[in-house]
Amino acid sequence: MSELSLMFSGAFLAATLLPGGSEVLLIALLNQSPEAWLSLVIVATIGNTFGAMTSFYLGRLGRFAKSPEALSGAKYAKGLNLIEHYGVWALLLSWAPVIGDILCLLAGWLKLPLVPSFLMIFIGKTIRYLLVVAAVTHWFV
Repeated sequence: MSELSLMFSGAFLAATLLPGGSEVLLIALLNQSPEAWLSLVIVATIGNTFGAMTSFYLGRLGRFAKSPEALSGAKYAKGLNLIEHYGVWALLLSWAPVIGDILCLLAGWLKLPLVPSFLMIFIGKTIRYLLVVAAVTHWFV
């Protein structure tokens, strides 16, 4: 498996509700091929964004299984508060551990608009991967 397909797969799975750390994979691949940093960031961002959109669509499907009362529990409270207060802008935090997956799921459940949701998720994840690269390299100094 090539570095880029490994990065895509790892980033995609890490953005769904499955546990995984795509940042660790990115750092490992950067150590092997530092010159490929831009390709790795692009592929990681695309994979992670598609994984988040999978959670978004699972949220849409979840409307048939979960009532609004079921989402009022403590597990979803912080995510609901963020989305109710900031709307689609809360999805800039879709990269954050624990809350990010819930935000994407809730955004779908709440039927936030698709294109703005996609853009906010994409932007948030791009910034996160660029910060990881900047933290482990000297390219941005």
